[in-house]
Amino acid sequence: MNWIQNQGIALPTVLAEADLSPEFLTVHFSVEEPSDCFRAEVKEDNGSSWEDSCVEIFLQNPTNPAEYFNFETTSRGYLLAARGPDRSNRTKLSQAEIDSVVRTKQLASVAGNLVCWGMSIQIPASLLGIKSFEGVTLKGNLYKCADKAKTPHYLSAFPVETEKPDFHRPEFFLQF
Repeated sequence: MNWIQNQGIALPTVLAEADLSPEFLTVHFSVEEPSDCFRAEVKEDNGSSWEDSCVEIFLQNPTNPAEYFNFETTSRGYLLAARGPDRSNRTKLSQAEIDSVVRTKQLASVAGNLVCWGMSIQIPASLLGIKSFEGVTLKGNLYKCADKAKTPHYLSAFPVETEKPDFHRPEFFLQF
């Protein structure tokens, strides 16, 4: 949160809870953000989710640590999902693969100047190329952003020690 882009603005409050079962990694996000931080324009999977109010899960690939997955979900439930070794070399997941990620949204509501919304994301172990999450160590990070909101902002669960916001930095992933 210490990036210069976040200084002097009212930032969203985000709570995230991760749960691991043999079949799924589930992350529940609850978001309260000032109305100037909220944006909901993306209307398709594999769209520019980061431009909207978005929560993100980045995970190191457990079968190939040289690459990572990103799952970026808008407040409306549209998902961008890709894999690759870095920001420039990403391969978007197919629609069938995206459809295997269960997204359960809490409809946005307004309370004063706050927009409140939630999203639960269930990522199947099979999508990461494993049969089960049992005995698997997961490394990654969780993010919240909205690049094209009236008030853009960038939040991470674990510190990302860069001058400017950059979520595509697996060297800062920590164990879940």
